[in-house]
Amino acid sequence: MPNETPQHIAIIMDGNGRWAKKQGLMRIQGHEVGVRRVEEITRAAQDKGIRYLTLYAFSKENWHRPKEEVDFLMGLLSSYVDAKIDALFKNNIIFNVIGEISDLPEALQKKIAHAIEKTRGNTGLTLTLALSYSSRKEIVRACQKITAKVLKGELTPEGIDEGTVSANLDTAAMPDPDLLIRTSGEFRISNFLLWQISYAELYITQKFWPEFTPDEFEKAIEDYRRRERRFGHTCAVSGKNL
Repeated sequence: MPNETPQHIAIIMDGNGRWAKKQGLMRIQGHEVGVRRVEEITRAAQDKGIRYLTLYAFSKENWHRPKEEVDFLMGLLSSYVDAKIDALFKNNIIFNVIGEISDLPEALQKKIAHAIEKTRGNTGLTLTLALSYSSRKEIVRACQKITAKVLKGELTPEGIDEGTVSANLDTAAMPDPDLLIRTSGEFRISNFLLWQISYAELYITQKFWPEFTPDEFEKAIEDYRRRERRFGHTCAVSGKNL
């Protein structure tokens, strides 16, 4: 049976710099075009009734890039929040961020907090940006939270299960992704949502992120719909596993 439209789509937005180089442009110009793609894909996801869209915007490892590029990216993020918060609120979109937000410039942290609070009461698409994000560190933080609860007597080691771990991750308030999209043709996960994508369908496109238009987004969703999700089981027919 074909899949319905995925409830949660996560995207590794890769290839801004390589796209710019291919066009004879500076890397920062690739990032500028990439932001426009974020706007377009967010609208496309909302139009399709997708409930959660999670975008890998800036990894923990990205801090090792040249300072000029990092500074530009922080400025670009700040400008995005300034320019789009009213539109997100008006369009009933919930703005969310995961990752180690304390790593970001203080002024940007305040803008993010304001955007999250302003859209908290919305009921439509949840747009999540992963910023200064590392899945391994997220899992470590979850382990630390769980350990603290055990030490306080709020939880026993025997009471720890998969649900306990999920409930202590940054993504606790949302379902796991149904579909993970990676642009630029790279076949790796890059430390993104390692726990959460255990059973996600993967879609790799050769398109760089600035080339990933709503039409390409539709192709990924149609590919997902044609797949059979088994979650480790065999094909189910008439309610029985064969």
